[in-house]
Amino acid sequence: MAARSIKSLLVAVLSVFFMLFSFNVKAQHEAPETAEGHHTEKKEGFNAKEVIFGHIMDAHEFHFLSYKGKDGEHHALSIPLPVILYSPQKGFSVFMSSAFGHHGEHEVKGYKISEEGKITAVDASVKVYDFSLTRNVVQMILALAILCWLMLSVAKTYSKGQGVTSAPKGKQNLVEVLVAFVRDEIAKPNLGHKVNKYLPYLLTVFFFILINNIFGLIPGTANVTGNIAFTAILGVISFVVILASSNGHYWGHIFNPPGVPLGVKFILVPVEFLSVFIKPFALIIRLFANMVAGHIIIICLISMIFIFAEKITMGAGWGISPVSLAFTIFIYFIEVLVAFLQAFIFTMLTAVFIGQAFEGEHHGGEHHDDAVVI
Repeated sequence: MAARSIKSLLVAVLSVFFMLFSFNVKAQHEAPETAEGHHTEKKEGFNAKEVIFGHIMDAHEFHFLSYKGKDGEHHALSIPLPVILYSPQKGFSVFMSSAFGHHGEHEVKGYKISEEGKITAVDASVKVYDFSLTRNVVQMILALAILCWLMLSVAKTYSKGQGVTSAPKGKQNLVEVLVAFVRDEIAKPNLGHKVNKYLPYLLTVFFFILINNIFGLIPGTANVTGNIAFTAILGVISFVVILASSNGHYWGHIFNPPGVPLGVKFILVPVEFLSVFIKPFALIIRLFANMVAGHIIIICLISMIFIFAEKITMGAGWGISPVSLAFTIFIYFIEVLVAFLQAFIFTMLTAVFIGQAFEGEHHGGEHHDDAVVI
């Protein structure tokens, strides 16, 4: 609760700050003329909006930093990713995203890339299907690989007797604590006698979200859980699991609520039916909004240094640096907590919704002691 209040306060302060001190970059407009009639070159300033959206949006590369070389040109330190395109007229085209150049100034095989990262054909009549491995996709694959390696490694260690006949060690300690937490604090209270049936799914969701949340805190990486497409897929999968777990008792309470007057049912039934779709939607938006908000706040705090230096004086930029960095570090540690918290909340709500779907089948299930093997 305290972390949420601090976030809300920081958002309000930063909103007022940017309204008062930030200005739109007008480098793309025509430069003013001199007395001789020549146009003077207008220097492009710091664009906080570009930096923020460049971090939270998907891209065709992992970008870490930009620097000015000895040749006076700006260079980027980044890892390009494969671009895979298909066109009915031109067939498949495969090349690295670095071929477009740092700012997308080059055309490659009849294709170009916009500032937003969208690849289109130079010829507008050519239809393009983009199957590229963007940084969100690559990072999601890496997270999945780490999840599989971690679980298989721990399972192999248990099969050798370590952690069964003796105390666990190494990564077993961390994994066992988290598995026991999900089992005892999320699955058992909400799923009762069906805990073993749904525990593998809940553990997969928890660890997959957690690993992606942690990855997103590493500078230069993608904020995968801050992508609405990622959270939407997780929400849809949970929605399918919830519907598959439902029974006649569940739908009976929705379309014919017991003990409710007939006149009220005409109002209550549509609301109850909409709630079936609102539940997964709440899962989608909650995870997306929380992960995006934290990253935006961190980047805004860092951007204050450059905005003060550019709009006021260089000394003001250096002066605000300690305050900005202190708040950034503070919010960063809160985001580490939020990474665990959001994985817990998504898993907890999923378990609650699944439990509600088959609640009519609970016949003393809360007293049933099924052994759960870690």
